[in-house]
Amino acid sequence: MHTLSIPTWIVHVSSVIEWIAAIWFIWRYGELTGDSSWYWLAYGMLPALISAMCACTWHLFDNAESWEWLVTIQALTTVIGNITLCFGAWKIWQTTQS
Repeated sequence: MHTLSIPTWIVHVSSVIEWIAAIWFIWRYGELTGDSSWYWLAYGMLPALISAMCACTWHLFDNAESWEWLVTIQALTTVIGNITLCFGAWKIWQTTQS
């Protein structure tokens, strides 16, 4: 935990918590409006959440070389997350067109 300052840890952890809250709010919005296309966006946010958790975990272990594989997982889930977020947004757009 020595590699990041306390304020930086606060930003990292609060960002993860905010992302979880955003997923929940988007899911609830889909429930309240009856528009299931919003579920796609909520699911699409999960890989980005995994990416953030990988980053926090790697920092938690002082960026140890033995945990460096997490950086690869983080990069992979970031790419997957960008694709799934795009797909989720497209699904919402698609339902507005009909």
